[in-house]
Amino acid sequence: MFVKDVVVQNQVGLHARPATFFIQKANEFKSSIWVEKEERRVNAKSLLGVLSLGIVGNTAIRIIADGADEEAAVEGLVQLVESGFAE
Repeated sequence: MFVKDVVVQNQVGLHARPATFFIQKANEFKSSIWVEKEERRVNAKSLLGVLSLGIVGNTAIRIIADGADEEAAVEGLVQLVESGFAE
């Protein structure tokens, strides 16, 4: 299991478009991946799950992966979040 915390940089957070990019990236990996905000954890490959967290700008989230490519999965998603989803 590989875990990393990251702060969502873009102002609007993970609304529909950035959340879609996030899920597409998560689906590139074989590992099981979760996103955690405060005490709530959802499947990072589920659009409804990610949107249900209500992640806004400057929110700290935790990305957790477990599987063959867990480290690459977490690092790839952290890079995407830190890039601000090119917005």
